[in-house]
Amino acid sequence: MAYPDGHVGWLVTGHALARRVLADPRFSSRSDLHHLPVPGLQLPPPRPGAFMLADPPAHTRYRRLLTGQFTVRRMNLLTPRIEQITNDVLTQMQQVGPPADLVESFALPIPSLVICKLLGVPYADRGRFQQATQTMFTLHATPEQVLAARQEISGFLAGLVHAKRTRPADDLLSDLVNGDGELTDDELVTMALTLLVAGHETTANMLALGTFALLSHPEQLAALRAKPSLIDGAVEELLRYLTILHLGTVRTALQDIEIGGVTVKAGQTVTISLPAANRDPGAYDNPDTLDLSRRATGHVAFEHGIHQCLGQQLARIEMRIGYQALFDRLPGLRLAADPQDIPTRADMSIYGVHRLPITW
Repeated sequence: MAYPDGHVGWLVTGHALARRVLADPRFSSRSDLHHLPVPGLQLPPPRPGAFMLADPPAHTRYRRLLTGQFTVRRMNLLTPRIEQITNDVLTQMQQVGPPADLVESFALPIPSLVICKLLGVPYADRGRFQQATQTMFTLHATPEQVLAARQEISGFLAGLVHAKRTRPADDLLSDLVNGDGELTDDELVTMALTLLVAGHETTANMLALGTFALLSHPEQLAALRAKPSLIDGAVEELLRYLTILHLGTVRTALQDIEIGGVTVKAGQTVTISLPAANRDPGAYDNPDTLDLSRRATGHVAFEHGIHQCLGQQLARIEMRIGYQALFDRLPGLRLAADPQDIPTRADMSIYGVHRLPITW
């Protein structure tokens, strides 16, 4: 595949091969080695603490410090709090009354409140990081705009790290700041930025886009309402079917690698199309059909290998609770606009909808 900067690399679209590349340590995640597949798509230069863009042993060290904070048990303990947040958000939306924008009224507040609670970030400051996040994920933003947005949110988090040193609380960031002292302030800020941004942006888009998909497939929504026990499988199927990391993910070969019947030369970048892999007919029957009864296990919506999403269990819990509460509380929920007029996030590096007008 020819890349926008003239580099000639590779594109992976098959499910099995995508998982092989993502799990192979001979393919690097370092951003300074990558060529990016989409004009305007940018990755920040390597920074201490950027665990998603690091290889072992640096990645191993960062991941070890974070894994204990994201155990299935700890995430499950958050369930009552997430249920309360979800119900409070829905109550507020119902009190204001229809019509509403589901993104602004429901999909964005829930994961934002959850990640703020988990990290120990004041929710009152959400406007600062949400606006910066929008700029960082916009494909048409200039490098200067992206840098300014990153500096804005980094400065905010640097102040928060300093505050946690003197006034620790019962939250993840305080635990990291006041741990065994092996993390520098630069590492702490970058790790906090990654968790904060990824923790609300991805789940918010899945909540909104998943609702759009279900309202657009009334027979599937009816099946879910008739059989609520489908919810866990429904979440996996929506993750597979929608795959909001729509531009894929990239790896760069550290050496010549024979894989998939070709030789990927050292220095060549490989783009893994996660949406294509998740709709590979060799892995899933009728892959372009949304089927909530499908066993969608093994999908790569959270990637695969050592960089598989750290917060995937939290995201699943938020989606399960969010979808169930939304459709239980609002049995008459429907779109308040023509589906063709819903503004999608094709201009963003994470897919979804900018707005979702709904009524009930």
